[in-house]
Amino acid sequence: MSRKPTDSSGISFTALYTGAVWHRHGLSDDTLATEKGRWLYRLMTPFEAASKAAIGGNIRTFLLQRHLIIDHLIDQSIHDKGITQVLEIACGMSPRGIRLRQKHPLLHMVEADLPDMAARKALRLMATGRLGDHHQVTPIDILADYGEYQLEKVIDRVFENSEPVIIITEGLTSYFSLDTISEFWRRLAAAMAKRPGSVYLSESYYQPSQPLLSTALNGLGALLGAATRSQVSFHFQNDTQAREHCLSCGFVSATVHDPRSWYGVLPIPESRGEPMVRVIEADC
Repeated sequence: MSRKPTDSSGISFTALYTGAVWHRHGLSDDTLATEKGRWLYRLMTPFEAASKAAIGGNIRTFLLQRHLIIDHLIDQSIHDKGITQVLEIACGMSPRGIRLRQKHPLLHMVEADLPDMAARKALRLMATGRLGDHHQVTPIDILADYGEYQLEKVIDRVFENSEPVIIITEGLTSYFSLDTISEFWRRLAAAMAKRPGSVYLSESYYQPSQPLLSTALNGLGALLGAATRSQVSFHFQNDTQAREHCLSCGFVSATVHDPRSWYGVLPIPESRGEPMVRVIEADC
C-alpha cells in the first residue's frame, strides 16, 4: 500500500455514516446497515437539522443529490452506450452494487476500497450469496505507486478485456488536496484511455461565496480532516473551473451537472438556494 504523507486509511469510518443515510432513505439493503452507522446517524441529526434550517441544505441533502444523479448517469451509460462493466472505488457500504445487479443482471460489477473496508463489504455480500463472477469486491489504494492495490493493476486484473468501463468515486475526492487528487485523475484518465468509451463519475463541493457559510464549512472540513487523517478540500469555485481542470487531467470531455437541473426530473431533495455539490461526468 501507499505510504505517502497523504494516506487514505482514515476515511473508511465516514462510509459508515454515508451508508446509514442510504439505508434510512430506503436506498440500501439491511445487509449493509451497521450499528456504528446508525449511531453516527443519530449523533449527526441535530447538526443536520440546524444546517437545513440555516442554509436550506445539509450533508444528507447533498449526499442524496449526488447519489441519485450518479445512479441516473450510470443507467444512461448502460442503456445508451452499452457499457457492461462498472467499478466503484471507495465503495464503503454503498448499496449501488446490489441495486445495479438487480436492475442489470448481466452487469460485471466490481466494488473496491481499502483492504479493511473491502473485507467488511465482501463478508456482508458473501453472507447473502451476492458475490460471484459478476459481482466482486477487491482491495485498492488510489495513492499506491506499486503493488497489487495500485489503480492500474486493479483495473487490468478485474476487467480482463479492453472494453469500456464506468468508474465511480463517490465521497472520495474531497478528502485530498487538489494536487494529490489531480495525480489520481491523470492516472485514471490514462487508464481509461486504453478502454475507449469509458465514463468517470464523481462529485465536487464548491466553496460558497457567503463568508459566514464559508467559515462554517472550513471548520467542518478541518474537523473531518482531523477525524479521517486527511486533507479535506473544496477544489473549485464554479462549473467552468471544474470542467477545465478535468480536461487538463487528460479526460476527453467533461460535463458538470448542477442538481437544480434535475429537480422535478429525479426524486432528489431540493436545496434552498444554490446547491454546494456538483456531479462530474468525464469521458475518455
